[in-house]
Formats: sequence, C-alpha cells, structure tokens
Amino acid sequence: MTTVAAGTGGVAERAGDGADSAATPEPQHGLRTRRRKEALLAYGLLLPALVLFGVFAFYPFFRNFKLMLYETPPVPGLPQHYVGLHQIGQTLTSTQFTQSLVTTLIFVVLVIPISLILGLALAVAAHRRLRGMAIYRVIFSSTVVSSVAVASVVFGTLLNPVVGLLPWLGINPNPPALESTTWALPAVAVITIWQFLGLAFIIMLAGLQSVPDELLEAARIDGANAWTRFWRMTVPLLSPTIFFAVVVSTIYAMQAFGAIDILIGPMNAVRLHTNVLIYNIVNTNSPALGNNTGEAAVMATVLFLITLGMTLLQLRFLERRVSYAR
Repeated sequence: MTTVAAGTGGVAERAGDGADSAATPEPQHGLRTRRRKEALLAYGLLLPALVLFGVFAFYPFFRNFKLMLYETPPVPGLPQHYVGLHQIGQTLTSTQFTQSLVTTLIFVVLVIPISLILGLALAVAAHRRLRGMAIYRVIFSSTVVSSVAVASVVFGTLLNPVVGLLPWLGINPNPPALESTTWALPAVAVITIWQFLGLAFIIMLAGLQSVPDELLEAARIDGANAWTRFWRMTVPLLSPTIFFAVVVSTIYAMQAFGAIDILIGPMNAVRLHTNVLIYNIVNTNSPALGNNTGEAAVMATVLFLITLGMTLLQLRFLERRVSYAR
C-alpha cells in the first residue's frame, strides 16, 4: 500500500510538473500580445504627424531633386523640358545666386552674435533674485510670440523718414534706412535680432538656472570677483546651452524671410542687396516674377545643404569646446 501511494504521489507530482510546464508559455504569449497592442497604439498616434510631414515636408523635399533636372517652359501649360545637370551649373554660377548667397552670409553674421550676446546679457540680468523680476522675464521673453508681420510694421513705423523715431532723434539718413543700399540689410537684421531675442533669452536663462549655486558661492568665498566668476565658471558651465543656441540661431537666420518681404519687397530686394537666398527662391518660383520652378528647386536644395553643412561643422568643431561637467 505504501508503494502504491508513493507511486501515485509520484504520478501526481509528474502530472503537476507537466501542468506547470504547459502553463509557462501562457504569460509570455500575453506579454507579446500586450506589446503588439502598445506598438499599434504608438503607430496610430504617430500616423497623423507622419502624414503631415510626408505631405508637406518629405514629398516636396524629394520632389526638388526631380525638378532640378527640368527647365520650366516659357509659356504656362507646355510640358517641362529635361535638361539634366545643365540647369544646376547654370544656376549656381549666376550672378543673382552668388549675390544672394553672399547677402545671406552677411545677414547670418549680423544676426547670430548680437542676438546671442544680448540674450545672454538679459538672462544674466534676469537671473538675480529680486522682487518683481518675474515681470521683466515675461517682458524679455515676449518677442518669441510676436508675429513677424507685427514686428515689421512696428519697426517700419519707427524707421519712417517722416513720422518715425529717427527724425524725432534728429537723424535723417538720405536715402531712408529701408531704401538705402548700405543700411537696408542691417535694418532688417535688427528686426530679426529683436524677434529671436526672446528665444535666446529663454534658452540662456534656462542654462543659467542649471548652474550650481554652490560652485559660484565657493568661488566668491575664495575671492573671485563677479567677472571672474562669470567668465571662468559660468560661461564654461553654460557652454552646452550656448552651443545649442548657436545652432538654433543659425538655422533661424538662414530662414529669415518675412521682414524682407514686408519692408523691402521683391522689386527692391536685389537693388538694395537684401535678396537673401530664401527670398530669392520665393521670387524665382513666383508666377508674377520668375515662375522658374527648376532654378528655385536648385537653390532650395543648396540652401538645405548649406544649412546642414553649417550645422555639422558646428557639431564637429564647436562641440569640442563644450563642457558637460556639472
């Protein structure tokens, strides 16, 4: 009897082991099902954004490579003529393209250093713990939400040769600033700097708030003055933020368009040397002015490559000087 009981127990034990081993794949199957559902939910949430990017970003970008190879017919309605790489070389060696490229580089050089230095200066001023400082932070960052049309109209009024700020100050440039081949581009750069100043201030202030106060306090106790603490400690610790701001401001300056279109206009842009590359692309593709889709596609691709190249160069060389230590 004892042997039978033991045998029965052994059989029951083996049966229990078999049941456990048969039940083991059940949780794994449920885990795979749950992951599959989560993946489907994620792709479903991403689908609207992917559709918008595909229609308005990816498709026009890749279509540029096809348009570069076709010449726009002189009469609307006629089929485009395939010219291969001939149009690319012709566009890149044209006087209008080289002039717009030089104008763009000058515009970028005018906008980036001034906007970043002013943004850092305002961030340092607003970083102090004083009563009512939150109001100044709101004022300093308000330009980030301003419309380019509103900013252009306001600055256009200030630069008006009759009722503007300059005549009130006794400054009467002849010709007026927005009609001068010398001052038109700097005037538009001032508007762009003012618009980007709010974003530069927000970026720099966020970077300053991440700098440990203990290090600055220790440096102060060791006898370092305010300038030494700022230049020797704050700026190195702020280098990742400054690097990010340089990259963002470069892309922003390369795409500046609205102020030139509103204040200068397509007819005066070339004459006043304010025809930056992106504005040249729009005018070349405009039915009223050029309606040359092929040349516009060439310049748009070049603008993309220049922006990408400048960003990669900044990542390659400027990031060496960036310190991520805290």
